Amino acid sequence: MTFTWEALDTFMGWPSSITPASAFAKMVEGRRGGWCYEMNGLFGAALDALGFRVTRLCGGVDREKLGDIAIGNHLTLRVDLDRPYLAEVGVADAIVEPVPLTVGPISQRGFDFSIMPTDDGWLRFNNHVHGIAHSFDFRPDHSDEAAMAATHAWLMRDPGSPFTNALAVLRHTADGYVALQNDRLRTVTPISVSEHRITSADHLADTFETVFGLDIPRPGQVWDKIQAIGRDKAA
Repeated sequence: MTFTWEALDTFMGWPSSITPASAFAKMVEGRRGGWCYEMNGLFGAALDALGFRVTRLCGGVDREKLGDIAIGNHLTLRVDLDRPYLAEVGVADAIVEPVPLTVGPISQRGFDFSIMPTDDGWLRFNNHVHGIAHSFDFRPDHSDEAAMAATHAWLMRDPGSPFTNALAVLRHTADGYVALQNDRLRTVTPISVSEHRITSADHLADTFETVFGLDIPRPGQVWDKIQAIGRDKAA
């Protein structure tokens, strides 16, 4: 609830690192947000420092569509207490509280999720019906830092990355979440979805500050890229 999910570094070609120390400097000291590697990475490091047993799991968002090439595009966390828990803060519009790492339905704040087995031995976390990422696959004992580092590098630089040519910024609210996708701002609750357009660079800068609590350098450049993408799509 405190940090905003955002992939502005990828969208703008700004440098980024997968390490929790870099995420701390960016998100805590720099008043920025982060994506799964940073959100779950920093959360996992904090839990570990507090004495929790944390395992960084290598997952795959939309593996059900993309296949095994997706493995490594998501970092999620297993935390062992009385039993294993999924502690997931890196899917921007999903759960906000840890859940037992067991197969079955999940309900939080009026949104419905589930963890279900796949035919090939993985577990699939299914997001709610309005979720941007529909699902991610993981295994309770599958860690692969090399795969995550390699996929992080691909997501950061490759023109085929879903984040290099689309802006995504999301933040949980008391009754749902807000999601900025390029110039469209959606407000989502379990019973409603509303949408507004961002109309100018000043409007975007104000949205970053007041809606998402972000200190974004050069918001005018971000707006220019959003506009350029809109022109390319129109052409």
